[in-house]
Parts: sequence; C-alpha cells; structure tokens
Amino acid sequence: MLKPRKELPDIGELVVGTVKEVHDFGAYLVIDDYEGIRAFLPWSEVASRMVRDIRQVLKPGQKHVLKVIRVYKARKQVDVSLKRVMDGERRRKMAWFKRTLKAATLIEMVGEKLGKTRDEVYREVIWKLEDAYGEPMVGLEQALIHGRKALEEAGIPDEWIEPLIEVARSHVKLKQVKISGILVLRSTKPDGIHRIRKVLKALKEAIDSTDSKINSRVYSTGAPRYRVDLYSHDYKVLESALQRALERASSVAKEVGVELSFERLKE
Repeated sequence: MLKPRKELPDIGELVVGTVKEVHDFGAYLVIDDYEGIRAFLPWSEVASRMVRDIRQVLKPGQKHVLKVIRVYKARKQVDVSLKRVMDGERRRKMAWFKRTLKAATLIEMVGEKLGKTRDEVYREVIWKLEDAYGEPMVGLEQALIHGRKALEEAGIPDEWIEPLIEVARSHVKLKQVKISGILVLRSTKPDGIHRIRKVLKALKEAIDSTDSKINSRVYSTGAPRYRVDLYSHDYKVLESALQRALERASSVAKEVGVELSFERLKE
C-alpha cells in the first residue's frame, strides 16, 4: 500500500480499493493508496445498469478504481462509487497506481539498505520525485536517461543517488515513444534524384545531430514518398527534433529546387 500525504482523500478523488467483503447491500474495501483506510461501496453505486446480484461485479480480492462520494473524518472512513468512474479515468488511475507502487517498492528496497524508516523514504525521495516529475517512476526513468543530474535537480540527498540509479538500471524499463510522418519530395530536374538525396541527407543529419538520444529511420515507401520514423523516451524531444529536421530539409529543398511537403501519421 502507498503512504499518502494527507490522512483522507477528498470528495471526487479517484482511489484504488481492494474488495474485502461483499454483501447484498454493498461491499467493504480498503483503499490501497491511503494505507488501507476502510471504504464502503453501496449497492446503488456499483453499476449504472441493473445488476441482479452484486457478486456478479464484485469479488473479494479484486482491485477497482473508485470515486470518493462521502468522507467521514471522525471515523476515518469513506463511501465510494464504482459506477461514477469513466473508462478513461479507470485506465489512467490504475496505470498510475501500478507504476507508483512499483517505484515505491524499489525505493523502499534502497531505503532498507540505507537504514531508512518508511517515513524517511517517502519524505526524502518518493514525494520529492513526485513533486519534480509528477510521479516517482518518471523520476527513476529520468535518472536512467540523465543520470545524477535528474535526481539532484529533484533535491534527492546525495547518499540516495547512486543506489537509486543502480536499482533503476536493474528494474526499470524505459518506455519508447514514436512519431512518424510521410515526406513527399518532387523534382522535375534531370538530376532530380540527386537533389532529393541531398534533402534526405540534410534531414537525417539534423535528426542525428540532436543532443538527446534518438533513433531514426528514413526510407522510401515508393517515390516520391519517404517515411520518417523517430524513436525516443521523451515525446517532447521527438517533437523538437522533428521540427528542426523539417526546417533544415525545407531550407535545402529550396536551395536545390525540390518541392517538399510533410504529413504526420497517427500511430
């Protein structure tokens, strides 16, 4: 379970809960991202469609994304809804929960070796990575890409840095993103193919000259169409590299008399 920054969630907040007991009138759960506080899911909040038996939807041990609809501060309990959670919200919240739980587990492993308490692990690392990068797993991914600098900029104490980088190397797999497009190049000149090659060369050199790690492929799909694929771990880096490359290619195309157009592909 995750350690929260506040004692109870807010009304309208999405949480992840594990079903503990199922009854005809509803179900009791524990909230995994609030250290197991108790939650009640009324039968009327299980599904928007008619459900004859609540057990068709809920089973002990299942995890669900839920929306908080009432908060009882005195007894530290909440009421939640399953039917009020949209599909997109459910996917995003569960993905966040799984990534954050994995990151927290890895960081707690490091903290145990350093002799840190759970409170110190969260205060010194997990919450700082969350503040700097939105979620701690992104912080570990940035440590893989940029090394010490990513952790230092997040304010992580020096004693943590090398052990965190090491555990990230062993247990964190970077997710690669991709952007693609079709470059159309035309020339009516007798030596048009040579002019087009100059444009393609300028494009590839501009991509390869970027400071960030980008893999690329530029290949013909049948003249005059050429496909451009860019791969990296950072979508913004890809967008910036593609923009610079197209600007350079357009400049060379004008110099050598090649007509150029570009169309982004939806992956």
